[in-house]
Amino acid sequence: MNFSLSYLSGLIGRSWAMLFASGGFRVKLYDIEQQQVTNALENIRKEMTFLEQSGSLKGSLGAQDQLSLISGCLNIQEAVEGALHIQECVPENLELKKKIFARLDQIIDDQVVLSSSTSCLLPSQLFAGLAHVQQCLVAHPVNPPYYVPLVELVPHPETAPATVDRTHALMRKIGQSPVRVLKEMDGFVLNRLQYAVISEAWRLVEEGIVSPSDLDLVMSDGLGMRYAFIGPLETMHLNAEGMLSYCDRYSEGMKHVLKTFGPIPEFSGATVEKVNQAMCLKVPADPEHLAARRRWRDECLQRLAKLKRQMPSQ
Repeated sequence: MNFSLSYLSGLIGRSWAMLFASGGFRVKLYDIEQQQVTNALENIRKEMTFLEQSGSLKGSLGAQDQLSLISGCLNIQEAVEGALHIQECVPENLELKKKIFARLDQIIDDQVVLSSSTSCLLPSQLFAGLAHVQQCLVAHPVNPPYYVPLVELVPHPETAPATVDRTHALMRKIGQSPVRVLKEMDGFVLNRLQYAVISEAWRLVEEGIVSPSDLDLVMSDGLGMRYAFIGPLETMHLNAEGMLSYCDRYSEGMKHVLKTFGPIPEFSGATVEKVNQAMCLKVPADPEHLAARRRWRDECLQRLAKLKRQMPSQ
């Protein structure tokens, strides 16, 4: 397809490049260091070869055809030439990101979408004062993006609806699951839910209600299995005779429990030592063991993603 998309060549940038190539789009990986670009292209080649061999490569094209769509670039002007979508993937540093978007704002036309992969910075901070602000939004992926398809689309207050619509369609085209966050809020949606779970998990361990290992088991062998296929609201709907029945039956009990929730944890002191000790017993915190566990996690996510694709849609 006659599209060109530009990125930065870190871990998330490489994942985006693979996803867009899987949809048949031409991709330019941009970075200021040649070695970063070279390493990124080599890592992508190895990963795509492995995915094809394991039957998990996305898209209708083979690995070599997808790889032929991805190239590297050290010149930002050249990188954005002809692009219809630019996905920024630099570290979570507001000033760095603003500097990059200010530079892009000077060289793009009125058609390209400027998108950030940020997980926590608000669009109103990132895109303030840009001439092309109507073309800007956040498209926040979930790590690792190739196996976890959710993408949060978060507009700036001045983002044009067409920008969100175009990006939503693009994400669907490459097999992702975009959700529209209707207005910006700290943490967007995913991290607000994640932090709520982490906060209560921490309090339960801190107060001696459950051990760290059993706490994780509650999620991995309990809630997590269900939530891999349906969300909390549909869970409520199915756990009674519909949502109205659930709220009528369980709302008082839920409110009683919610009133017992404690303050925001400090994530420090004796509790962090306790949790760290439990985690290190399971996965020692050295690079080799952590990398091996991440590979195992990614393989599990890969198999789960394949299962979800095979399940009949309702």
